[in-house]
Order: sequence, then structure tokens, then C-alpha cells
Amino acid sequence: MIYVVKFYGADYRNLHSLTSEALLGRNRKAPAAPPGAILKGCTLVDMAALTQLIEPEAKALGFDVVRVKMLGGDDLTLQVMAERPDTRQLNIDDCAALSRRLSDMLDALEEAGKDPIDEAYRLEVSSPGIDRPLTRLKDFTDWAGHEARVNVVEAVNGRKQFKAALAGIEGETIVLDDPKTGRVEVEFSNIHSAKLVLTDALISATMPLSSEGADEIETEG
Repeated sequence: MIYVVKFYGADYRNLHSLTSEALLGRNRKAPAAPPGAILKGCTLVDMAALTQLIEPEAKALGFDVVRVKMLGGDDLTLQVMAERPDTRQLNIDDCAALSRRLSDMLDALEEAGKDPIDEAYRLEVSSPGIDRPLTRLKDFTDWAGHEARVNVVEAVNGRKQFKAALAGIEGETIVLDDPKTGRVEVEFSNIHSAKLVLTDALISATMPLSSEGADEIETEG
């Protein structure tokens, strides 16, 4: 298997690659799509089932899964983003340990004829970095006070994109403090994607991480 470790820490976006035998012969006929499955090129992937396989392996190492995502194109990549609960990041050794554990698990499934991805792919493990994606309900509380870009599925107040300060949650509702319109409420289930905005305040809050390679810093005031 080819797998890549991406470490977003003191050397932000410093790419470390660890390579073993490439996976070949995975172009099998895909089955009918189960609920929650996505299609990448000719590859059918049940992301919910895949995440359920990955989360216990991360938990065994003391990590929380932040995001599991398939990146398409000519070079199909399974991206696993994880963190330590205490530091909210992974160091390079953590990334390598999780990569090896997941690689062993996925290889075992392939040998048993239960491969969850029906094509050759790379496994990429990374730490969230500074301008991290917000994928879980608790992320919107943990990073309250910081600015985020939020894209929604169904328009809220006539808009599908917001750049606003996170003001916490109320049940399953995300509360935003929009500089133009004030308080905005968005159901968590309506969020398409959300990501922290790189600001001076965020850099200060996440020291000693470097901002090299992240999105452009947006100064305040």
C-alpha cells in the first residue's frame, strides 16, 4: 500500500512519505450503492461504513477522528484527519503510527475479500492544522469566538456562505455572529462545510504551531 503522512505541526504542511508495495488489481465491478455511499470516478465508497472501520483504530491509539474523506482525480486518496484530545493535533510519530495501523487493517480486509474501497488508492493521514475544518458539533463550541467560513446546503437568510465568528451551539443549532447581519442560526445538519479562518487571534491560540502553508492570514481591526 502507498500511504502518506501529512504532519501539520511545528513544520506546517511538511510532507513525510512512507511507501510500501502499491495496491494493484482493485478495479472490480462496484455493487449497488448503499445509503450514504459516494461515487469517486468509478469507485463506490460507503463513507459511513469506512468511518466506522477507522474510528476504533484511531481510538486504540488515543486519537479522535476529525474527518474521513475520499479525494478523487487520477490519484485516488483516502484522507484521514485525526487529533489528540488534549493537544487538538498529531505529531509526526502519531501520524506514522496511525498510518501503519490503518494500513494493516485495510490490508487485512483486502485479504479477507472485504475491501471497503474497490480501486487502487493512497492512504493519507494528517493532523488538522491551524485553519482546521469544523466537522463535529463540538468543534463549534471548542472554537467559539474564532472566525470561520461556513457553507450551507439550504440557504439561510437568503445566503449559502457565511464568514462570521462562532458563537457556540444551542442543541443541534450552530450560532454565528455575522458582522453584517448579527446573529445567524444554522442547523448542524444543514452545514455543507466549515473551516476556521486564519487570523492573528487563532495563531495566538494555537501556538506553537506555524502558519506556513495555511490560508492567508486575515488581520483584525
